[in-house]
Amino acid sequence: MANQLNILQVQEIMALLPHRYPFLLIDRVLDFTPGESLTALKNVTINEPIFTGHFPGMPIFPGVLILEALAQATGILGFKTVTERSENELYLFAAIDDARFKKPVVPGDTMILEVKFLKERRNMWKFYGEAKVEGQIVCSAELMCARREL
Repeated sequence: MANQLNILQVQEIMALLPHRYPFLLIDRVLDFTPGESLTALKNVTINEPIFTGHFPGMPIFPGVLILEALAQATGILGFKTVTERSENELYLFAAIDDARFKKPVVPGDTMILEVKFLKERRNMWKFYGEAKVEGQIVCSAELMCARREL
């Protein structure tokens, strides 16, 4: 059971990430352990603007946005891991390795995003992430983020 202190609502997520509608892809953080892992939730709804063109008559949530949601989850974990950060600091998506897509994500699905911290070297952070729907992996990848002062 998640500790109430380790649940983040959208207001706190927006305080950590610069993303806004329609590009904020994390609805809630369900649990996290700084320096280790984070579990977040993304509700996929037909009202999202991407579905007007991807694909009409057969709406599928784009794989690149699943990866972006995983990257946003790594950014939140990064910010919750460091004890000191400046106001102008961001985690920038730097690399994707071994991305795999197992099943389409469609409106009505709830994606559970799980990211695990692997290592940090010279302000480059490496994570492993999985997106799941109903307990089944729909996407997995290794992601790198760069901690940068802008």
